[in-house]
Amino acid sequence: MVAIIGTVLLVNYVQNADKRALADTETESVYVVEKTISAGTGIDKAAGAVVRKEVPKLAVATGAVTDLNQVGQKVAAVDLMPGEQLLTTRMVDANSILGPARVPVPAGMQEITLKLPIERVVGGTLAAGDTVGVFLSVDDTAAKSGQTQLTFHKVLVTAAQFSNGSTAKSQDTVTEEDTSKGSLNSKKSSNSDDTYLITVARNSSDAERIIFATEFGSVYLSKEPATAVEGTSGVVNTGRLFR
Repeated sequence: MVAIIGTVLLVNYVQNADKRALADTETESVYVVEKTISAGTGIDKAAGAVVRKEVPKLAVATGAVTDLNQVGQKVAAVDLMPGEQLLTTRMVDANSILGPARVPVPAGMQEITLKLPIERVVGGTLAAGDTVGVFLSVDDTAAKSGQTQLTFHKVLVTAAQFSNGSTAKSQDTVTEEDTSKGSLNSKKSSNSDDTYLITVARNSSDAERIIFATEFGSVYLSKEPATAVEGTSGVVNTGRLFR
């Protein structure tokens, strides 16, 4: 019994230690992380992960959250560890979280997604962050001929996926484990029907032309890194093919 009473007294003493220490100190109530919050997770999805605590004003970090309405539906930009103050600067809009399967869209650009067979996407070796040349081919019914042109150079690929939406990887990043699970270019792949969803960033007028060719012709992509020499012979048709 004496031991139990002693334990209770010790617990009460420890619990009141912070209050005694802060008795003569000006404090502010802020939210502190109590359980690890993974990047991309919202506070509303991490029940009990943060608690409100009194912290000496001198120790309050810039951007410390004092009201959860400050973060709303935002998510953690990085993993948040227990003991650190919840900061507005570490919370971002959910759509700004980019995994390895995506890269940011340059300012002023918009994204369009092309569903293309494997032979039109360099054998399926394209990945987010690559730049590509875009070849447009259309039939010229009146001339009973087709026309092809390398129309756009170094177009940014912002995402590359299999037709079912799962992430595609560049061939040089495919591991033995990935191959066994059916990743890009695996003959055992169950994730792909050899059709890929390639998302590119382009301005509106260029996007119109690419979509037109997709609807009424064909689109091919070449892997065109920054070191590739840009050039085109113009529109190639039957009359120019063998010149």
